[in-house]
Amino acid sequence: MPLLQVDQLSRSFRGVRALENYTLQLTPLTIHGVIGPNGAGKTTLFNLLTGFISPTAGRIRFLDQEITHAPAHRIARLGIARTFQNIRLFGNLPVLENVKVALQSQLKHSFVGTLLSSARFVQNERELERRAHECLELVGLAAQYQQVARNLPYGDQRKLEIARAVALNPKVLLLDEPTAGMNPNETGELLQLIRHLRDQLKITIMLVAHDIPLIMNLCEQIQVLNYGKLIAEGDPHTVRNNPDVIAAYLGTAKEV
Repeated sequence: MPLLQVDQLSRSFRGVRALENYTLQLTPLTIHGVIGPNGAGKTTLFNLLTGFISPTAGRIRFLDQEITHAPAHRIARLGIARTFQNIRLFGNLPVLENVKVALQSQLKHSFVGTLLSSARFVQNERELERRAHECLELVGLAAQYQQVARNLPYGDQRKLEIARAVALNPKVLLLDEPTAGMNPNETGELLQLIRHLRDQLKITIMLVAHDIPLIMNLCEQIQVLNYGKLIAEGDPHTVRNNPDVIAAYLGTAKEV
């Protein structure tokens, strides 16, 4: 059974179709890539899948539950987490606190217990801190846990955002341009991390990017969007040699 099913998903903004009749059958434990130029509809797609905006038409099902018009917080609790193209950290908070914020969203605290610092509340706080350190260890930021988030190098800020998303214990992780602004060394480290998340934590990964070689080397399945429409999908070899993809991105129908 597909983990995430999308059928004829569309979204219009003031009459302009940002996404049109998009479909997806996301297989568990795959790394699935979506490529396309600026304005292709990639970020709109992620906003729809995570409940930040509602579709004009179409359906979304996750774990066989209807989530088409579900709010973002419910979708996150069900098991779909994301990062953003423009980093959205709590810049003035320490690195550890950024991760703890995500973990706290999964807990239910008694108001009275919080005020009185009950034994259960103290125990929960210790568990939060332990799990937050584990998430930072996973992405290689354990030593920076006390640093203020905005003082981290750009590549480490990207890793922190992934750590915060992983703290939600997702079944599906959506990465929006995860290597944007990174140098080659940082990009290589992040690719290893993405594979580790899939292989060791059993998280299904879906990412969008402009970087075609990156997607081709990392993803088992790829979709290509152009002007909001799905023009090709398949394994890297199939997509690389699709005439529509070549015409749209390479300008020639020569075999790659």
